[in-house]
Amino acid sequence: MTVPDPAQVSYVMQTTLAVDEAEQTAAVLRERFPALSSPRKDDICYATSNRQDAVRAVARESDLVLVVGSQTSSNSLRLAEVAEAAGARAHLVDDASGVDLRWLTGARTVGISAGASAPHHLVDELVRAISGLGRVSVRDLDVVDEDVRFTLPREVS
Repeated sequence: MTVPDPAQVSYVMQTTLAVDEAEQTAAVLRERFPALSSPRKDDICYATSNRQDAVRAVARESDLVLVVGSQTSSNSLRLAEVAEAAGARAHLVDDASGVDLRWLTGARTVGISAGASAPHHLVDELVRAISGLGRVSVRDLDVVDEDVRFTLPREVS
């Protein structure tokens, strides 16, 4: 692809891309277009970045990661991909009924995460379902403090 003026190239990213993939893409663009104009701030949503960082940390400690979310959710799909890239087996499920018990074979530690739009009660139901199989210890893994504050537009405040 050629562009009329390589000094006038900029980019934006879809907010639900995997952070690692987005950075790789930006690196290729920066190499090809040294004067590349980038966004003022990362286009990857901070919550998406935080969830991906958290699922990466969970995956490093887990044999299996179950991500609760829709098969059509880019955010949820990315979380499962990030978990696999971090070394855990991972599956995306709509809810507890989507878990194949064979996935649990040999898994001593099961990590659970959820896409941004997944209702919290579905995560709770999944934990209860797995607890029904035997003794379970549940531990929250805090990876990052979400302390971002958004101000209301002047017209609203």
